[in-house]
Amino acid sequence: MMEQLRLQLPDWIEASRIYAEKGQVAHYIPELAKAPGDALGIVAMGPDGETATAGDADLPFTMQSISKVFTLLLAFMDNGEEGVFAKVGMEPTGDDFNSMLKLELVEPGKPFNPLINAGAIAVTSLIHGATPEARTGRIMQFLREAAGGADLAYNEAVYRSESASAHRNRSLAYFLKDNEVLDAATDVEEVLDVYFKHCAVEITCAQLARMALLLACGGTDPLTGVQLVPRRYVQIAKTFMITCGMYNASGEFAIRAGIPAKSGVSGGILALVPGKLGIGIIGPALGEKGNSTGGVHLLETMSETFDWSIF
Repeated sequence: MMEQLRLQLPDWIEASRIYAEKGQVAHYIPELAKAPGDALGIVAMGPDGETATAGDADLPFTMQSISKVFTLLLAFMDNGEEGVFAKVGMEPTGDDFNSMLKLELVEPGKPFNPLINAGAIAVTSLIHGATPEARTGRIMQFLREAAGGADLAYNEAVYRSESASAHRNRSLAYFLKDNEVLDAATDVEEVLDVYFKHCAVEITCAQLARMALLLACGGTDPLTGVQLVPRRYVQIAKTFMITCGMYNASGEFAIRAGIPAKSGVSGGILALVPGKLGIGIIGPALGEKGNSTGGVHLLETMSETFDWSIF
């Protein structure tokens, strides 16, 4: 499969790049608007570390919502399933990722799942650490380990841009505190600071593919043999990726591609074929539901060709 990927990915990239013309880079975070809208790149990595690369795979980008998968895993390890699900639900919403509609309409007022913004803010509040710096440090260390020891850091300019423009996220966070999803003693601005920083972690397709491979192999790094995350928690995270990982286009993506994936508004997509492959994609031009237009088309093409759907 890897040899076929190497042969066909350059052509597939160019066929999918056309779809980038139908999207636009994210503008509501000003720093993200600087990304090249016509870029598209991919790295696919197998359990032996062998890779297939094509397109603009060296273009760095920030994780944005992709980081939510890993803060969820860390929150599970810190609090267990019961502790996490006391604060967030297990269901898709059908609403935009930054909507607060159901927080007000549906009792008990907690976020429907951990991959929408409200849910990810609640999950971030569960990460252990005496200070915001300590919590950010633990998240960064976990992300570095998941990426095979990569020297990851958050992009200062994107972090500051997100923090300055995050009026909706601040509204969500204060609403969560009013609903007692965030504890009374929780400092909302401190939680948001940690949240903005993990969303602004800068990464490449190769590093993201390594992180995806960890999930594809059930939480055990196949290149080191180290079990970084309990298999049960990875199983839950992959289920959320199928049901909620592509925002409110998750159902369509499940039908067309049928593999676990998580997108971010920088245009990144983490995807995986269980037991076989970790995939990192960058394509900054987004469709109306916040997913990379070129990246989604590329994954659908690959999944159809290799019959990857888990369904």
